Amino acid sequence: MKPTSSISLLSAGALTVLLTACGGGGGGTGSAQISPSVTTTAPVQVPLILSDASSEDWSVIGVKVLAVDLLPQGGGDAVRVFTAESPAPVVNLAELDQIGELLGQISVPQGTYTGAKLTLAANAGDVTLTVAQDPQAGFDGTPGVTIPPEQIQIQDAQGSAPGMWTAAHIGFDSPWVVSASGNGALDLEVDLAHPAFIVGHRPVGSGNTLWAVRFDGSVRHRPVRDLRGLVLRHTYGKVNAVATDNASISIDKLLAQRPVSNPETAVDTGKTLTIQADAINGSWFYDVDARTRALIKDFAAQSATLTGKYVRVAARYQQDGTLVATRIWTSASFNSVWLSPEGHVLHVNAGGSLIEVTDETGRPVTLGIDDNTQFFFRAPQDALSDATPIATGASFLASQRLVRGFKVHVSVVDPLAAHLVAQAVDIETATYDGRIGLTDDAGFVQTRQFRTAGDDYTYRLGYLASTESNGVDAQGNDVSGFKWWNFAYPSELHTGAAAIGDFVNIANGSVNAGGTVGTLTPWGATFARWDSANNDWVAANSVLMPTRLPLGTVANGFANGSFTMTVNGGVMAIPVMVSTASGSATLAYQVDRTGGVVSVSPEDLTAAAGLNALTANLVSGAQVKVYGVPQADGSIRAYVITYYTGTQTSD
Repeated sequence: MKPTSSISLLSAGALTVLLTACGGGGGGTGSAQISPSVTTTAPVQVPLILSDASSEDWSVIGVKVLAVDLLPQGGGDAVRVFTAESPAPVVNLAELDQIGELLGQISVPQGTYTGAKLTLAANAGDVTLTVAQDPQAGFDGTPGVTIPPEQIQIQDAQGSAPGMWTAAHIGFDSPWVVSASGNGALDLEVDLAHPAFIVGHRPVGSGNTLWAVRFDGSVRHRPVRDLRGLVLRHTYGKVNAVATDNASISIDKLLAQRPVSNPETAVDTGKTLTIQADAINGSWFYDVDARTRALIKDFAAQSATLTGKYVRVAARYQQDGTLVATRIWTSASFNSVWLSPEGHVLHVNAGGSLIEVTDETGRPVTLGIDDNTQFFFRAPQDALSDATPIATGASFLASQRLVRGFKVHVSVVDPLAAHLVAQAVDIETATYDGRIGLTDDAGFVQTRQFRTAGDDYTYRLGYLASTESNGVDAQGNDVSGFKWWNFAYPSELHTGAAAIGDFVNIANGSVNAGGTVGTLTPWGATFARWDSANNDWVAANSVLMPTRLPLGTVANGFANGSFTMTVNGGVMAIPVMVSTASGSATLAYQVDRTGGVVSVSPEDLTAAAGLNALTANLVSGAQVKVYGVPQADGSIRAYVITYYTGTQTSD
């Protein structure tokens, strides 16, 4: 398996649950009791969000989330805060790149919590994996094909069918306090870039590739506190009421049926949401049936006919937790509001004024861009910017300002037309990723190469101006200007006057494997922001991702905190530095395939047993994969080491 180069960044004054690409859904029975460390005063209403990181290799990662529990400080029973409807709806996590699926409001007892548990369904078929139409070169999967359930092995499954389940346990770096005066934030994150989350094992010789999915250990906590910066996925619903003052609507939260049907039908989640019109800047209101568009500041003109209709809503949070609509689409048919491609940009044909976007099934949809197509960049922290198009017309496609990998939701002029034309393109995340180079105090270059060469890009990004607000740090302090962090150490956020200089220094490391592999430089993902003054993208946040070395063999065995390895296609031995320090230790996993069963087992390198296991297995000739950050001295600082036992792997 090759990891994607992405990281989820969600913010909430809320409970934010992030499950990253290749996840599976929930399970677990019984109601948790409230422990003595949790007060019995009125619970606090907070939104529950499901999110994900991007996946270039997978177009569908279907999951069912059934339960979320919080762990009170001081021990005691876990507190159940979310239980899904039965049957649980399926969510395609591949659609949630850096954005959140709002599942609804939940009640959390006031108190202090130090961890969480996600209970996930582990029956055959509870995790659906469909290979992307154009995955990375060398990815071990046939484009567009759904992996058979018998080739997916969910690790640590318990119980018996049809009630099998597994759990992910998360410890918080700092306690989360829920009170009537303020809830802070909770961010639980699993990333597809984590090398042990999905492990593909193709045996040497012949045999089916088996995919091991391991949730426990792939979820972590990273606090983010500014609810207003949260980009929400478009929400589907059915209007059940218009407020008497016409300021808001109440909707029954819906999800699309999985697997998809034709026409698509809705699944009721049992949750309700209140959506306000933007009384100051206005909300765009699209009547899909009438093919009209209007800017509204309340629902007075629609109140007589809106109840009972289906809607799709692009909304943003205000700091008090209320939801305000930026854009609303409505129709008498759920299928009409759903038939608007949502997914990652797959291809851009600037000369032909065409783009391809994957829809929720992973199918590529071709869309024409005409002179009236509006492009929006989701900026919920700025209400006016969120509702104002950044460009109109096909000229926006030029100069790589829209590239493969951007996460978009496209609304079409006529969803039933033979050739779809985009009415509006919501750019929900603008992510440039790839090798980082030509880094200086003014900016840097991101170079990305795909299996389809026409999608390649080399794009230079300047830094976000030091005067521009850019969220908050882990302590809740306001941050301005460019910020970055190392994926392996997300709590070490680099901000302020020294951030750019530090980034320049670390981005200049490299590892030379020689042969056909050559030199590997740091890899990063950059979340860009639209700079309206200069009509261009600028780097707001960058993440140094673990660079994946090709599969290799140990040259000199592990000793004194390091070993060397040669990689397939390389000729030079690469020094690999291993950390055993508590809190920043290299993650090590044994992958064993025996008798058609793949198991993924972690080793704790802060303990003698883990070090002994690593020493015993990382000997000359052993198969190994390494993910890490190239250093200035030509070594690589290992974030994850995976070594193989039993049947050997060919990738």
